Amino acid sequence: MESKRMLIDGMWNQEDSQYVRNKLVEYNSRHISDGLKSVHENVSLFLKDEEGKIFGGITGVLKWNYLKVDIFWIDDRLRGQGYGSRLLHEMEIVAQNHQCDFIELDTFSFQAPEFYLKNGFEIVGVVENAPKGHSHYYMIKRLTRP
Repeated sequence: MESKRMLIDGMWNQEDSQYVRNKLVEYNSRHISDGLKSVHENVSLFLKDEEGKIFGGITGVLKWNYLKVDIFWIDDRLRGQGYGSRLLHEMEIVAQNHQCDFIELDTFSFQAPEFYLKNGFEIVGVVENAPKGHSHYYMIKRLTRP
């Protein structure tokens, strides 16, 4: 590539952002085995009452050989009653059925790191003071396949 003057554009743009994302996916796929390249599936489980009102849920993505939890929420009125553990366990079954080696998630100190530890997760990284006055935990749970 010949030398050109490069500029940094700080304006967010959906099309440019998607282009950069696609280029990273393209780069990453050159380093991933063929059997794992196509693994990318959104998954979700919801806790609903008899009328269909949502009181909790967990969403994530099956990616390569693991499941990444994106969102996990339980209505305050139902916390501490075992619903969170049940949802997490059901997501673990989804991950095992898709031959995942582990589940990955992140949480903050004001959320529920103790809950995840109690459910078999381990802390693999911590960023202090993010957000200010709190900690950001990165956790995994290694899975055994059925």
